[in-house]
Amino acid sequence: MKFLTLSLLLNLSLVYTQAFGQDVLSHDHKENIYQLISEAVGSDVAWERLTYMADTFGPRFSGSESLENSIDWIVETMEADGFDEVWTQPVMVPHWVRGEESATLISPRKKNLPMLGLGGSVATPEGGISAEVIVVKNFEELENVKDQVAGKIVLFNAEFTSYGRTVQYRTNGAVQAAKHGAVASLIRSVGPFSMQTPHTGVMYYEDGVKKIPHAAITVEDAMLIQRLYDRGEKIEVQLNMNAQTLPDTESRNVIAELKGSEQPEEIIVLGGHIDSWDIGQGVMDDGGGCIAAWEAVRLMIEAGIQPKRTIRVVLWTNEENGLRGANEYHRWVKDEEQSLDNHVLAMESDAGVFDPIGFGFSGTDEAYQVLSEIGQTLVSIESGKVTKGGGGADIGPLMQDGVPGMGLVVDGSKYFWYHHTASDTMDKLDKEDFNECIATMAVFAYAVADIDQRLPR
Repeated sequence: MKFLTLSLLLNLSLVYTQAFGQDVLSHDHKENIYQLISEAVGSDVAWERLTYMADTFGPRFSGSESLENSIDWIVETMEADGFDEVWTQPVMVPHWVRGEESATLISPRKKNLPMLGLGGSVATPEGGISAEVIVVKNFEELENVKDQVAGKIVLFNAEFTSYGRTVQYRTNGAVQAAKHGAVASLIRSVGPFSMQTPHTGVMYYEDGVKKIPHAAITVEDAMLIQRLYDRGEKIEVQLNMNAQTLPDTESRNVIAELKGSEQPEEIIVLGGHIDSWDIGQGVMDDGGGCIAAWEAVRLMIEAGIQPKRTIRVVLWTNEENGLRGANEYHRWVKDEEQSLDNHVLAMESDAGVFDPIGFGFSGTDEAYQVLSEIGQTLVSIESGKVTKGGGGADIGPLMQDGVPGMGLVVDGSKYFWYHHTASDTMDKLDKEDFNECIATMAVFAYAVADIDQRLPR
């Protein structure tokens, strides 16, 4: 454990203040901060809760009973923790059901292809689709062979470069293939590493373009099919998907508050998204982020720390395939609560709960300087670095209306190994890293909520 003693931390803080002239934090602030760090890194409470949620409820997909059962448990447990107020916010969410599905290489030899249908995909016709496969590496290659696509299955074998660049084949591949007459489309799973683990994720259709089934196969099998294709082999795949899109159903955002002692109308919001895909346990994406935000504030309650401003934990629903929770919270804040201007800072953890580095921040230079000083108090666990540029999907609507935003930055070297796969499970996480994520969120949330002056906009 990297944690240092309270006296040594206070001495280090004094050195920083003398060197850089920083005085945003008082001595009392620093004592509370170091207490929060100590309690966070030494506690098993959040780890046991995350484990319980993952093992008891499993994946928490929008529209599922497991999501709603997990929300019930969270609300009951939060109320027992002593938050000043706990409530849920109704949200209508999409309800896509995967159903039975399979993919099989028929020619030039028979082989089962581990696969996952992509969220929102239509089903195959009854009896499935058997068709020849044409392989392309990008949309430009598809355009070059567009006259050969009709009646075939298009496989996009796009090598992972970055998530932002490569995910376009997942989101838009079916539309581009269907425009040229494809009967189905497949993608190489969006990730840099695989052990026959397909990755799911949301996809979209376009009005006026025929909807065709769209699924992901593994990196290994996409590369195998590419090699066969390059040798001139005729490749045929049998695809069966029984996916359904049912009517929208009701889910909930979870909201819990520690009321401010002096400016309760000013709000620091932090959280993650409680929904996950329908595979694995959804602990890094994003159960861990939710439990970490919750625990960050629970530790303040347990320690009797009541900051000047209100700290609000929000666990947003339906990030994975709709952002309905984020949009409903933003609408409510703006139209009903009318507190958008009083949202001082929005914080999110949605990049996994691996070894934390700090936060990426989007806001003014003045606010950046304040946060950088706060980050210096995290030297003991090396998680206080603040970089310019950051946020998150669920706080995005708030940020678009001017609320400063910050997203937890962690060692993400293995995040996309497990992202949207059945391997997003508890065994991939490290308790010490997870607890340091909690400490990092707690420090920034508490400090911004308790410093004398509001964080500049």
